Amino acid sequence: MNIPNLLTVLRVLLIPCFILLFYMPFSWSYWAASGVFACAAATDWLDGYLARRLEQSTPFGAFLDPVADKLMVAVALVLLVAEHTNLWLTLPAVIIIGREIVVSALREWMAELGARAHVAVSNLAKWKTAAQMVALIVLLANPPTFTAWVILGYVLLMISAVLTLWSMVQYLMAAWPHLSPVAEKK
Repeated sequence: MNIPNLLTVLRVLLIPCFILLFYMPFSWSYWAASGVFACAAATDWLDGYLARRLEQSTPFGAFLDPVADKLMVAVALVLLVAEHTNLWLTLPAVIIIGREIVVSALREWMAELGARAHVAVSNLAKWKTAAQMVALIVLLANPPTFTAWVILGYVLLMISAVLTLWSMVQYLMAAWPHLSPVAEKK
């Protein structure tokens, strides 16, 4: 166990904390849940940076890091959809979670073919993640009323959903030569 892996495990352990804080019946509970989520999101960047900088990348970290990210985002989206109950949040949440399922399956399939590098994380996916994390931090920090902050969160989440679809299309296009019927004949 190294520092980057410990940060990734910490990110997973923070998920129940932000769930509990989100449902606490106090005026500060949204802010606290958002703060814990923001700390967890920061560890996502920090663990990757340290793994590269300290040359401590491990197979365990390569496996757990994307799992922790997807769990964290999916849980936050489910909490927010249950709390906000509107199309402005539900549609981007379905797009984001659906894309994560499709891209995870695609990466697994491409790994089986020995072509995993064709669906490596792109810069567009990094921008998508940044917009998504900021949107979730803003939305978790605010009750489900139409304030300027909540509207900003919805707009950022919709931008994230568009970038999500765009990056999924890029991944599918990169993988298409390996998935198309022509590839089966070779």
